Amino acid sequence: MPNMEHPESDIRQQALQYFRQAYERQMNGELDEAIALYTRSIEAFPTAEAYTFRGWTHCFKEDLNRAIADCLEAIKVDPDFGNPYNDIGAYLIQLGKWDEAIPWLEQATSAKRYESYYFPHFNLGRVYEHKHDWKKAKKYYKQAVEMNPQYVIALRALKRLEGKWN
Repeated sequence: MPNMEHPESDIRQQALQYFRQAYERQMNGELDEAIALYTRSIEAFPTAEAYTFRGWTHCFKEDLNRAIADCLEAIKVDPDFGNPYNDIGAYLIQLGKWDEAIPWLEQATSAKRYESYYFPHFNLGRVYEHKHDWKKAKKYYKQAVEMNPQYVIALRALKRLEGKWN
């Protein structure tokens, strides 16, 4: 029975429940089910997280245009949430739009609400490595490793670049 004293709280709880179910389905490879549940979460109570994760699921299905569209919606809901900026940058990289990715990734590095700042730094390293700007690539890979010394992919990229210089 809904809580009539706090109906918004009940709606948020329902949205969170759909979100958790969606994430579980996504991690199990049940992508269509995950998308449907993220959509139900958004319909119940739109959050930047639900849009971003639905976008990520679209990416798993190789539908990068929908993934980017969901990230743009996430930014409308919460412009301080860093994940969708990084994700747009990563999707643009996948599309071969390296230069277009840069402002999105830079925005992610300074987002107010983001737990994984090392991701956009690593992705900026990828962009600059692709552009043969070894100095900038090394700088961003190094920053990613400093932020998360366990981020093996960034550590390997940094060592690879250092090997090119030696």
